[in-house]
Amino acid sequence: METLKRTPLYEEHKRLNGRIVPFAGFEMPVQFSSIIDEHITVRTKVGIFDVSHMGEIWIRGKEALNLVQKVSSNNAEKLSIGQIHYAGLLTEKGTFVDDMLVHKIEDNVFLLVVNASNVEKDFAFIKENSKGFDVLVENKSDETAQIAIQGPSAVHLVLKIVKGADLSAVKYYWFTYGDVLGEKCIVARTGYTGEDGFEIYISPANAPKLWRELLEKGEEYGIKPIGLGARDTLRLEACMALYGNDIDDTTTVLEADLSWILKFDKPCNFNGKSVLLKQKEEGIKRKLVAFELLEQGIPRHLMECYSEEGKIGFVTSGTMAPYLKKPIGMAYLDINYAETGKNFFVDIRGKKIKAQVVNKPFYKRQKK
Repeated sequence: METLKRTPLYEEHKRLNGRIVPFAGFEMPVQFSSIIDEHITVRTKVGIFDVSHMGEIWIRGKEALNLVQKVSSNNAEKLSIGQIHYAGLLTEKGTFVDDMLVHKIEDNVFLLVVNASNVEKDFAFIKENSKGFDVLVENKSDETAQIAIQGPSAVHLVLKIVKGADLSAVKYYWFTYGDVLGEKCIVARTGYTGEDGFEIYISPANAPKLWRELLEKGEEYGIKPIGLGARDTLRLEACMALYGNDIDDTTTVLEADLSWILKFDKPCNFNGKSVLLKQKEEGIKRKLVAFELLEQGIPRHLMECYSEEGKIGFVTSGTMAPYLKKPIGMAYLDINYAETGKNFFVDIRGKKIKAQVVNKPFYKRQKK
């Protein structure tokens, strides 16, 4: 039996009667009230998430940029200090070891935030790739707690918590430093929900106090703690990929419809470049698409997709979207059926349900 880890907020989740389940090697809350209620709270008010299970890998040294460039699909040379971008951590086949957020801390210091289920694998992979580079690669995941604050009122709440930082000047996918409970913390403006929001990186010792303070000061905004269930439905409405469902080490960046994080023109070789260039020239044979069901049903992971001629792909993620109130999903489809407006069928418990390819994302917040 695997021994499950607990985040520094485990006792807080128990105190709030969170329903705890095994997830990525941790005991994590899947929900506190209901997935629908929590989802709507994030879309309309503000919610907080325990994301302390995520991994934090630091790369420091004279050749830190060179190493990041080698393992990443994106071009870290374009980052300014304080800027973040989304990238693929790539195999030599152009497929995903993981996806990650790359933070440029200093010219020779980068923070890679990776998925909880992949921390040890990612760390070992980066260490292996660091051979011959003048760098120090450190896994600081166990020394870092992370709380995400997401929703239309997120910025108002974070302004009450973080001192000594001009948060209104922090653009989307940038970060700053602020005083949180007397501790200097990274405060990043990213998110995995489609809403505006922040992540506060804090010591495990201070995390429970921060969690309680966020709930207390967020009462006026209708705050609620949010579990993994709503985190999944929120990211799906925003068409954000989930490692293990929508992307993995069998799917390339081009197939995953993530060419915007693939920078062939960066001034160096990177893992998978030649394979991906060849795939781009020859054309992909399948693509990750967004779809809606045109009939009643709920699409789920690994359900098969069909045309009139036969099988054309499979569902990677699917749900009844709580905010949009319709059945949505993502699927890898044969490229001949991957165009917006194309109809196909999803096999739901032996019944072929009509579906249609639609533009991504399903949900896009209205910027004020």
